[in-house]
Amino acid sequence: MRRLHHIVLSPYARKVRLALAEKRVEVELIEETPWTRELPFLRLNPAATVPVFVDDPGHGGAVVADSAAICEYLEETRPEPPLLAGDARQRAEIRRLVAWFDDKMMREVTANLVEERVMKKVRGGGHPDSGRIRAGSRNLVTHLEYIGWLADQRRWLAGDAISLADFAAAAHLSCLDYIDYVRWEAAPAAAKDWYQRIKSRPAFRTLLADHLPGFPPPEHYADLDF
Repeated sequence: MRRLHHIVLSPYARKVRLALAEKRVEVELIEETPWTRELPFLRLNPAATVPVFVDDPGHGGAVVADSAAICEYLEETRPEPPLLAGDARQRAEIRRLVAWFDDKMMREVTANLVEERVMKKVRGGGHPDSGRIRAGSRNLVTHLEYIGWLADQRRWLAGDAISLADFAAAAHLSCLDYIDYVRWEAAPAAAKDWYQRIKSRPAFRTLLADHLPGFPPPEHYADLDF
């Protein structure tokens, strides 16, 4: 069976999980601890990062590392439904937004909050940095406003059709929601409505069932109406 090596609260792995589920590609999820640099995992990806997708391992399938590369691979090998659809301009907008969330939002928000509140403890790496947590919380407000503006202007974040841009944004927000840092009562209505729509999709079900030992999600995390 195909395998996806992942970490539960990796937004990059979650983006790939959403894309796989939307395309109805079944995978076995293999949870990794890349920081321990275990040799079997390093053989799959010497960079020691997740996600890593192993396509049909019993038949010499491809090993694809990095979420962007995996998503492009899936678009080429499983084109339906397309998540990078449209003309060149439309695809460029999707890629721009994916980069926004995976680079800018990751750096300004997700890394600060998930890393400090959860991953340091998981890795045994010391106490949370309160300065980074405050910065991540402030920056999250700005990113929610941008998501709200996009959702107010378009049917989905990049246009009329759901795309990788939506899954990239939802992957980060789902991590932040899992650790209870998204104040939905103060979020723009359009952002909340958009997240509720994407959270209700069948592709989201496995994410809502996630549980990280020692870090239970808040009650609203799996609530489709939150």
